[in-house]
Amino acid sequence: MYRKIFALILSLLLAVGIIGVMLWRVWGDLNAALEYLHPVYLIPAVLICVIAWFSRGWRYKVILARLGVMVPTIFATACIYLSQTVNLLVPARLGDLIRIILVKHEYDATVSQGLSSIVVERVFDIITVAFLGLISVLFVLNVPEWALSLIVIPLVLGALFFGVLLFMGRFSSENKYLGYLLTMLNEVKEASLTPSTAIILFFSSVGIWIMDTIICVSVSAMFNQEIPLAVILLAIVAGNLIKAVPVTPGGLGTYEASLAIIFELSGVAPATATLIAVIDHLIKNLITVIGGVASIFYFGNWVVPEMMASIKRRLFDNGEEDV
Repeated sequence: MYRKIFALILSLLLAVGIIGVMLWRVWGDLNAALEYLHPVYLIPAVLICVIAWFSRGWRYKVILARLGVMVPTIFATACIYLSQTVNLLVPARLGDLIRIILVKHEYDATVSQGLSSIVVERVFDIITVAFLGLISVLFVLNVPEWALSLIVIPLVLGALFFGVLLFMGRFSSENKYLGYLLTMLNEVKEASLTPSTAIILFFSSVGIWIMDTIICVSVSAMFNQEIPLAVILLAIVAGNLIKAVPVTPGGLGTYEASLAIIFELSGVAPATATLIAVIDHLIKNLITVIGGVASIFYFGNWVVPEMMASIKRRLFDNGEEDV
């Protein structure tokens, strides 16, 4: 238990430390950068962010439907809002597992269906982001090697993953846990590899991440910055691929640092680059939290105790590894 608590505290301190160092490094120039602030661009950023979240909900609805779980878009969106809100509080993306509880409680979905839906969503997110990153590097000079690696590795792993799925029908097992894994992978295959579904999920994912990029375009416009779209896309790609590695809750700190570094390399002043990165993530996270709170009221009184019990079991309860 103590190791889990220590890991939670350490991840939170790391997130705060990264953002703190970023702001301390440019502290003397922040006032000058804020003089160029045009808050009016906050309006399209917020609106696009809300639309992007409901687009994610619609995509999640499609994934669940392919698994035989029919839900309305508002329910699917609320699932994502709530799980992502929890991800801002706990490490290792444990918030994603909240969705398993939600779809099981409301629509009697199996644990395997809930988990498979999350895997499909995450795989398409990572592959789509990497694909967009590959396009962006064609228009950006002097791309850092670490950014290129971030883009290439997910594409290779994604190709291998889908290659494995294509051959899943040839395997079976009487072993309980291996059989469970094969069942889940077959569900992932069913939910993602039919031609129509693959096309829908890919293009909806592209649209979602383009909207995510446009939010950052609006934030850069708040500071009177005309950063090339390809550079902003590359920064969003790098930030989200690093964010996919659960080092800190919700990628706090690591996301901002990735964006700021790429903006600075493109010629943006350090203070302005830092503010754009921090405010971009702040907008997205505030909308997430607001949506998460609204989702609690949508689901009803049962959800908070169930959610807290699930988090407690995974973070604080003693297990064999803690003995």
